[in-house]
Amino acid sequence: MKSHVLDASALMTFFENRHGAGKVEDLLNRAANANLRLPLCVVNWGEVYYSVWRQRGEATAVHTIGEIAKLPIEVVGVDMDLAMQAARFKAQYKLPYADALAAALAYYQRAALVTSDQDFKLIGTSLEILWV
Repeated sequence: MKSHVLDASALMTFFENRHGAGKVEDLLNRAANANLRLPLCVVNWGEVYYSVWRQRGEATAVHTIGEIAKLPIEVVGVDMDLAMQAARFKAQYKLPYADALAAALAYYQRAALVTSDQDFKLIGTSLEILWV
């Protein structure tokens, strides 16, 4: 299975059953079947938490984070190298910093970034994108 990194928008697509949710579900199922874990930057994990809290309240946000913990996802922390690459992506492509962190993680993992966030169109061909 090819390597993939999740953006917050991919998880929001999955949990809100938006157009593209099936692609995310398929990716999660393939990862589980191959005993792999899909990387998700901790900052993007936080994006999911605050987005759900803002839209549906704290209890639903806590529930959603619990559901993420059951999925084949590895929440990855931010170190100096990741922060530096994110800063480069932000400077070059004017990405929001949380998006730049997702892009940086995909860059370092040599993986496709799974997203529905149109901001990533700014990055062009510098990174492989799996649009959901």
